[in-house]
Parts: sequence; C-alpha cells; structure tokens
Amino acid sequence: MLTFYKRYARTAFDIGLIVLTVFLIMFVSSFLFDIAAPILVGYVIFLIIEPFARFLNRKGLGKTAATTISTLLFVLVVVSVVFLAGAIFVLQLQNLIALIPEYVAKFQEQVMNYVHWGQLQLNALPPDVLQKAQDFSLTLVEKASFMLTAFLNSVFAFVTSIPTLVINFIIGIVLAYFLSIEIDMWKRIAEKRTPNTFKSAYYFLKENVLSGIASYLKAQLKLITITFVLVLCGLWILRVDNAFTLALLSAFFDVLPLLGVSAIFVPWAIYLFAVGESSLAISLLILLAVVMLVRQIMEPKITGDSLGVSAFTILSFMIISLSLFGIAGVVLSPILLILIKALYDHGYLSKWIHLPSEEFQDRNDRS
Repeated sequence: MLTFYKRYARTAFDIGLIVLTVFLIMFVSSFLFDIAAPILVGYVIFLIIEPFARFLNRKGLGKTAATTISTLLFVLVVVSVVFLAGAIFVLQLQNLIALIPEYVAKFQEQVMNYVHWGQLQLNALPPDVLQKAQDFSLTLVEKASFMLTAFLNSVFAFVTSIPTLVINFIIGIVLAYFLSIEIDMWKRIAEKRTPNTFKSAYYFLKENVLSGIASYLKAQLKLITITFVLVLCGLWILRVDNAFTLALLSAFFDVLPLLGVSAIFVPWAIYLFAVGESSLAISLLILLAVVMLVRQIMEPKITGDSLGVSAFTILSFMIISLSLFGIAGVVLSPILLILIKALYDHGYLSKWIHLPSEEFQDRNDRS
C-alpha cells in the first residue's frame, strides 16, 4: 500500500490541484453570476446586437446610429414576443391552477370506484381493507395535488415576479448599447495593455471554447424549439386546452437534465387512464413517442460535436454543479466541460498530470 501511495503521490497531487482550480473557477464564476447579472446580460445582448450594428456601419452608417437602430430593433422584437407570449402563458397558467381541485376530485372519485369494485370482487378481504385503501388513495391524491400546485405556483411566481429581471434587462440594454459604441476603443486598449500570456490564453479560449459554447447553445435552442413546436401542434390537433402553456412547460422540462418531456406526459397519461379518458391518454403517449423519436433522430445531426463529451459525463457534471453552485453551476458546467475537453485534445492535461511511467510501460511496449 505504501508503494502505491509513493507511486501515485505526484499524480494525486496534480489531479487534486486541477480539481481545486476547477472548483475555484466555478465558485468565483457563480459568485460573479450572482452579483454581476446585469453585466452578463448586457454582454449577451451586445453579442446579439453587434453583428447587425457592424453590418449597418459597413454600409456607411455611423456607429452610434447603427448601434441605436440595432438596439431599438432588438428591444422591439423582444418586448413584442415577451409581452404576447407572457400574457398567454400567465393566463393559461392561472386556468391550470384553478382547475387542479376539479382534477383532483375527479381522480379521487375514480380511484374510490375502483376500490369499491375491488371489494365487491374480493369479499373475502378483511373489512378494514377498504378503509386503508381509502386513506392511502386520499393521502396519495393530496400529496400529488400539493406537489403539482406548488410547482405551478412557483412557475407563476417566477413569471409574475419579473421586476428584477426587467431591471437587469434594462440595465443590460444600456450596457450593451455603450459597449457596442465603444468596442473599438476597448479592443485597442486590450491589444496594447494585455500581457502576451493572457493574449495567448484568450486566443486559445476563443478558438477552442467560445466557438464550442456558441455551437452548444445553438444546438440546444434548436432542439428546444423542435420540442415546443411538436408539442404545441400535437396538443392543438388533440384540442387540448391551455396548449401553449403546456408546450412551454414541456420545452422547459426538455432543458432540465434527467427529466425531459416525459416528466409531464407520463403522469398526465396515467391520470387520464385512471379517470377513464383512455383515448386522450393513448394520443398523448403517441405524441410523446413522436417527440422522443424526432429528438433521437435530430439530436445527433444538430448537436454534432459541439461538446464532444458523453451524455453521462455532461449530466453527472451538471448534477454535481447544481448541488454545489445552484443554477449558475448548471449554466457554467457545459462551458467548463468544453474547456477541459479542449485542454485534453491539445495535450495540456497530459503535461500537467504526471502518471507513473512504470504503470503504462507494458502498454507502450505492446503498441
């Protein structure tokens, strides 16, 4: 055992140092994510408005005027979409929350009918079986109702408590506007004042990480859009009420790791089977199968090698990051994975982690 520790002491130290560095990066990034949210929002808005502003500037328009037009166009599109979609979503979400007691009562009544039918079929059972079944069904329904109501209320609270998001968005627009006007000045300052070591690190990140992040985000946005459109069209065909809100919730669950659209459709289908609406339940399961099949076909084509990391690694890292750093960890984990993958591909990890050569000597000889 002592020989093992001596042999792998340097390797363990190198790995521990890298893990500590990753932890510190995630910790500092999550802290900055919390205290500098408007700046991050502003930078994202800048990335959106700057291409069109540069295009107008190349056509002969002044940079200030070009940035103003690009920013106003961005605000107009975002406000229109958010206002219309938000109004529909909030209204339909209120309807869903109001209908929960009716759905719960209907489900409980159906469960009790099954219990009574079972008692008639099995008269030999002890008389307290019915009471236990009633108590169990009541507890189950109450817990399910509480969880569903709590979830919908939390979503409703998030949607209706938008003032902070609106303030961050407004500040972000202002920051993005001035950054777009002053970007050439900041580039000149960075070119003159930045040490060569930091320049090399930036170029490495730009070529190997930032492009991967952009590809990853585009791929996820395309997949979410496909899920939303499929679910919305399917629910419209089935004439389901509140289809827009249900499609948005499905797209939201599609983003979350280990959940997906099944988290909504499977419990919904079970409920419909229980209350006797088997045709709609079967239709929803068919719609779920179509959505999952389309995703399985489209996902490899859309995502491609945007990350180059296995799904198990991504989900595991996201879960750990969520537990340690909250939502910021989930957002930052794909970025860090892309960075680690780039460092591995370029041979930096093999230089930084010293492995005992005698452990791999036979393998090298065979190769």
